[in-house]
Amino acid sequence: MSGEGSPTELEVDGTGVRVTIVAGTWHQSISDGLLAGALAAAERLGATATVLRVPGSFELPVVAKAALENGADAVVALGVIIRGGTPHFEYVSDAATSGLLRVSLDTGKPVGFGVLTLDDEQQGLDRAGLPGSKEDKGAEATHAAIATAVQLRTLAAPRA
Repeated sequence: MSGEGSPTELEVDGTGVRVTIVAGTWHQSISDGLLAGALAAAERLGATATVLRVPGSFELPVVAKAALENGADAVVALGVIIRGGTPHFEYVSDAATSGLLRVSLDTGKPVGFGVLTLDDEQQGLDRAGLPGSKEDKGAEATHAAIATAVQLRTLAAPRA
C-alpha cells in the first residue's frame, strides 16, 4: 500500500513563505481534492498561497518555473495522469517529473511533487484527500515544499 514507511511530519513554521500551487485540471474530482489539501496545508503552516490552474500535467514545469522566477519561494505541482492503452502515459509522466526536477535544480527552489501517476481512477481517489481517501498527497506535497523552503532559508541565513 502507498504511504507505508511515510516519514514523521516535520514541525514547520511557514510564516512568510510564498508558495504557488500549480494544478492541472484533468480528472477534476481528484485534482480539486489535491488542491483543497494543498491549500489547507499551506494555511496550517502559515504560508501564503497563490493558485494557478493549467490544462494538464505536461504544462506544470513551465508555469512552476515562471512562478519561482517571479517571487514564489516554493511551488507545489499537482496533477493527475492515469494510464491508458497508449504510451502517452509514460511520455507525460516522464516529461512532468523530469521537467519539475529541472525547475527545482535550475532555480534552487523547492517544487513539491503532487503529480499522481495512476493505473486507475480509484488510486487517485484514494490519494486525493477526499472523504474516504487513505492519503492526502496535495497536503503532503505542500508540506514538503514549505519545509524545504524553510530549510533553504536557514542555510542562507548569516551565522552568528
